[in-house]
Amino acid sequence: MYPTLRQLRADLDAGRTTSVALTEAALARASDAAGEGARVFTRRFDERALAQAKAADILRAAGQVRSVLDGIPVSVKDLFDTAGEPTTAGSVVLNDAAPADQDALVVQRLIAAGAVIVGKTNMTEFAYSGLGINPHYGTPRNAWDRETGRIPGGSSSGAAVSVTDGMAALAIGSDTGGSVRIPSALCGLTGFKPTASRVSMDGVLPLSAHLDSIGPLGASVACVAAADAILAGEAPQPLVPARLQGLRVAVPTTLVFDGMDDTVAKAFDAAIAKLEAAGARVERIEVPEFTQLAGINAKGGFTAAEAWAWHRALIERAGNGYDPRVVSRIRRGADISAADFIDLLAARQSWIAAVEARIAGYDVLALPTVPVIAPTIEALTASDEAYYAANGLILRNATFINFLDGCGLSLPCHAPGTAPVGLMLAAPAGHDARVLAIGAAVEARLQA
Repeated sequence: MYPTLRQLRADLDAGRTTSVALTEAALARASDAAGEGARVFTRRFDERALAQAKAADILRAAGQVRSVLDGIPVSVKDLFDTAGEPTTAGSVVLNDAAPADQDALVVQRLIAAGAVIVGKTNMTEFAYSGLGINPHYGTPRNAWDRETGRIPGGSSSGAAVSVTDGMAALAIGSDTGGSVRIPSALCGLTGFKPTASRVSMDGVLPLSAHLDSIGPLGASVACVAAADAILAGEAPQPLVPARLQGLRVAVPTTLVFDGMDDTVAKAFDAAIAKLEAAGARVERIEVPEFTQLAGINAKGGFTAAEAWAWHRALIERAGNGYDPRVVSRIRRGADISAADFIDLLAARQSWIAAVEARIAGYDVLALPTVPVIAPTIEALTASDEAYYAANGLILRNATFINFLDGCGLSLPCHAPGTAPVGLMLAAPAGHDARVLAIGAAVEARLQA
């Protein structure tokens, strides 16, 4: 549906287009008053992007192609430092912050790879929600059923819509509890959350140091795999699809289907049936540890504790400028003691060990990324009760993988023309390459 990096590179190599043409088209879509650009970007880098595009075209003409991202328009989330600009993280309370001295390390790596950085994308304020609603800059509407006005998912909301609307060919977001995978699922994109330690957070405004990770949103598994290698500073490796025949797939049945709507159930069941028909050995298993997580995080968990530590002075100075639905959740961290935090660290390690032991005999977990299709913006902005209920439900499945310190891939599994639904493939820490290889095979099977 959306152009892949491979397709765009082929067009660039064959002279059917140029980086300048791609960038001008992306910026024109972002500038369209009838489009979502004003809600997608908090900052645009038009002049800088066109200069980067011209440089890419000159180098390509001389036979120099730096990476698969060379000359490709890319957006970055508004919590990544970009030199000369304040990092505002979808908020207004940091508008007077000092400009960043240098680009975040991941932005440096993107630019070194030849990516054209078109701008910084809107997000849930300070990345603290899975819905993508932002009262300061507006909420970009999901490309599916735009007339009704549905959430894009968050917190990397502008990232997803920048890709679906052609304002970028690839977007870079962050994922603390699903913030790359959730908008990918709700918007019909592919999103990858790597093992957190693989990608540096240097120059990135944090939400939770123990849970934050950085990942790409794009048109295909190959797109996000290529971008992931660049973000991690790793040499690119060929993406060889895994064999589905004999693949051991665990489908957790504990909690992950609770509250699931009929659209997601139908799409997920159809996807699993295709994997079974291809020879995958699918087993539905209980993971009782999933029921323990709400209790472990009852006081707010790492996110509330670490967000409060970062924000407490800023809240004292400018708390009235925050989104009330964000600041109220951050304030919960004030009641988490040092002993609580130490207990939380120990509980997480025990929980990870138990889950890893339970799924050790399988190649991958498969579950719905989000158990419902995108709700309407109007319904969630009108009611605190609806907002918090939807936020908890939409974050739930993805959060299991962050707490596991694992890696997860969301890829579209819905039928064309229907509401977007994401299939999540996940594994424990360090199995990123395996998940991507399995994802490539599953993607091919679902598209067959």
